[in-house]
Amino acid sequence: MALQEAGIAKSYPGLFAGGGGGPLANFHAEAERIEEISPFFDFRPDILYNRPGLREVAMKRLAGRESHLKWLLPGMHVKRWLLLLVVGVFLIGLGTAELPGVVGLAAWTYYRQHIRPAFMNPTLQMLLLVTVGSILVALAILRLNRSLLSAFRRTDQEEVVEVVYRHHQRQRGPKVVAIGGGHGLNTLLRGLKEYTDDITAIVTVADDGGSSGRLRRDLGMLPPGDFRNCIAALSDTEGVMSQLMQYRFGADTDLDGHSFGNLYLTAMTAITGSFEAALEETVRVLAVRGKVIPSTLAQVTLCADVKGIDRDDDVWRRIRGESNITAAQGRVQRVCLEPEKAPAYPEAIKAILDADLIVAGPGSLYTSVLPNLLVSDVARAVAAARAPRVYVCNVATQAGETQGYDVSAHVDALHRHVGPKLFDTVLANHAFLGDRPLGAGVDWVRLPRPEAVNYRLITRDLVDRQYPWRHDPKKLAQALMEFVVGRLVDW
Repeated sequence: MALQEAGIAKSYPGLFAGGGGGPLANFHAEAERIEEISPFFDFRPDILYNRPGLREVAMKRLAGRESHLKWLLPGMHVKRWLLLLVVGVFLIGLGTAELPGVVGLAAWTYYRQHIRPAFMNPTLQMLLLVTVGSILVALAILRLNRSLLSAFRRTDQEEVVEVVYRHHQRQRGPKVVAIGGGHGLNTLLRGLKEYTDDITAIVTVADDGGSSGRLRRDLGMLPPGDFRNCIAALSDTEGVMSQLMQYRFGADTDLDGHSFGNLYLTAMTAITGSFEAALEETVRVLAVRGKVIPSTLAQVTLCADVKGIDRDDDVWRRIRGESNITAAQGRVQRVCLEPEKAPAYPEAIKAILDADLIVAGPGSLYTSVLPNLLVSDVARAVAAARAPRVYVCNVATQAGETQGYDVSAHVDALHRHVGPKLFDTVLANHAFLGDRPLGAGVDWVRLPRPEAVNYRLITRDLVDRQYPWRHDPKKLAQALMEFVVGRLVDW
């Protein structure tokens, strides 16, 4: 129908005349001519008369054609370089007048006989004209490039050629699915985004503390906190974006404790009608690389069976709520979701099955990594995927969750909850930076004895020298990219 409207608008501009008669003021005057062509356009004049917006469609298309002429307006810094480009091409054409197949053209023959200096050697003249013409063409293209792209460059941005080169390199990057939550997932995403744009972060929805918990209870939405952090981590302007998303309002306001990023996602959810649509729109508006999606859209509660809270170490207690599990300061034995059979988000399943690499962790084992895998369809999809499946073990233990754990203890916890065949490789850190203290109740996650390893264990120096209890984003991403090219070998 759009083509029909365009054809009518072009042939019968009177239909779209303005003035006091309305948007189709001349309709009656043109009615007979319209009826003559109506069989070719499959429309009825009485319907056309009542079509709102038809004139607007034609006007927009006319405005689009007129906008192309703006390139020739003064101050656009385009005309001079277009003229220089034309001159350069013309000189190259003159220089090639003596080449076979060109000499017969009338224009070049006239130039050779009446314009070309008689004292100049033809070969020398050809080289001179082609050289000068090529220089002018190159200069014109360079200046046009700068003029056209200057409006899109930030003042702190590096050279355009570097940006374009890395953009195309990332577009050819692997499809990576990162499963987790919290600061560990943010660290992973910051490293991966330098290698590929095809990243899907599958984020836990069990958070119930702080600002996220309040919004979840008050509005019935999914907790936005971990999603906010992932969006900031995948942003090109990570520094400013992270500060903006993490900004928390002070105690002297009604927004006490809420972060701007959480409120932004809350508002976007209200505008778009759903949390998943809000995430998709946010990624588009903020030009974020990759996608950020939930593992499930269900309102789930994370529960844990914990020992050591009371004086009797053998007494188990069921703790409900993610924020309460760490605060209990016991020894977590098992975690589960309520409801137990939460449906997986379909986009998460699709991303897992289509991935070139699947990564779980780093991050809190019981409150960030496992809540995603306890969504049964997510675990089944990971098991069925053909891509390499890597569990990234934490650099340091976590008080209230994994104190005293080595690498094998982390792996055993995974096996108890989701089975032994979900991940085919474990990636762990082997650089412990001497006896440097990591903090109260925090220690290095040590490597197990070789005889205790019944899984594929690969180690690298993954530690961040400035924050040794965390992974270094660049080191971690580089090690994971070796899986894709098949170069990661046991050390």
